[in-house]
Amino acid sequence: MFGRIRGWQRRHWGERSKAERVEFQTVVTWYATTWFFSLCWLALPLVGGLERRPAPLTAGCVLLVTGCLQCAEATRRTRPVLDHYLGRAELPPAALRPAAVLLAVALTLTLALAAIDGAEPVAVRLAIGAELLPPGVLYGLTLPTPVFLRGSAVLAVVLMAAFGWTDPEPGPIAMIGALAAFGALFSLLACRCGAWTLSVLWEAERAREVEARLAVAEERLRFGRDLHDVMGRNLAVIALKSELAVQLARREQPEAVDQMIEVQRIAQESQREVRAVVRGYREADLGAELTGAQGVLDAAGIRCEVRGQAGGLDGEVQSALGWVVREATTNVLRHGDAARCDIALDVDDRRVVLTVQNDGAAGPAARGGSGLAGLRERLSAVGGTLEAGHVGGDTFRVTAEVPLSMREIMA
Repeated sequence: MFGRIRGWQRRHWGERSKAERVEFQTVVTWYATTWFFSLCWLALPLVGGLERRPAPLTAGCVLLVTGCLQCAEATRRTRPVLDHYLGRAELPPAALRPAAVLLAVALTLTLALAAIDGAEPVAVRLAIGAELLPPGVLYGLTLPTPVFLRGSAVLAVVLMAAFGWTDPEPGPIAMIGALAAFGALFSLLACRCGAWTLSVLWEAERAREVEARLAVAEERLRFGRDLHDVMGRNLAVIALKSELAVQLARREQPEAVDQMIEVQRIAQESQREVRAVVRGYREADLGAELTGAQGVLDAAGIRCEVRGQAGGLDGEVQSALGWVVREATTNVLRHGDAARCDIALDVDDRRVVLTVQNDGAAGPAARGGSGLAGLRERLSAVGGTLEAGHVGGDTFRVTAEVPLSMREIMA
């Protein structure tokens, strides 16, 4: 039982992004609100306030069924209406027609109960409020706010006139108008404001994705500029000297050999410079990675504490451990729901140990992932090892260890 519950939580909650979690929670709240008002304002008062006569009992039972259908229709259409509001999908023109028909049927049955004195007046008025809410949720997200408010005002006037015919007292008529106004305002405040918040949240999510893509594009441009600076001049010199060597060879001049030797030297120098550029592009500075990880995690609302200094370590060791920090930070942001992450760098006479530990880790640790496999390859190049897994509860720890003796041998 608990295993199935944890599996459901992992599928429907743990694997969602933060924006998806907020949207899921919002939609479920709308579902629950619709059914809650139908139960508290329609079902319970109507069951207790119906007259025990055939006509009121029949009308009341049909009205209860209609209320359930209203809630079911609102539940079925809430997600498409939200997608339409957020601009993710188009809503068919007749999609909300069943909700309007069910509202008309429910109000007609309620008016019939009031006309035959088949229910207590309070139950009738509460039923009107419960019947207006399910379609209000849908139309509040679909129609422009001024159009929705004007339509709600017209409907309120019609209801006040119709039910005023059955009970002309000013108090009940004003109560019906107040309930109609409450349904309209509640639909706008609870649903429209929530949908607007979701739109802002998704816009921020898209902005972060664009920022990440721009950062990658900027890094590619930097790499391209470095290659152009390294290769542009050398290739131009190689082209000129090769052309000169061809001309000298056609004239059978011995200087052609010297020119080709110079071309060979420049080509070999270009190879070394390209390797240096690529090596600098692939290496990660451990100090910069530690500072960047703390800044990124703090910005994401995850408390991060970094302990230890990277000074004095060999460049290859720093590069390998820097990639560990980068990959572990990415996993903390993408997986689970961490509230705290601790990064520790311990250096003694024999080894360097980097530990990244976070809470909120959901599900079992991934085995054989490309990220961890790549880190193990980088660490093995400097004689290091990597361990990753749960250490109790929802705590996940990544430990990288590099012996200093290996670093001295390679140096």
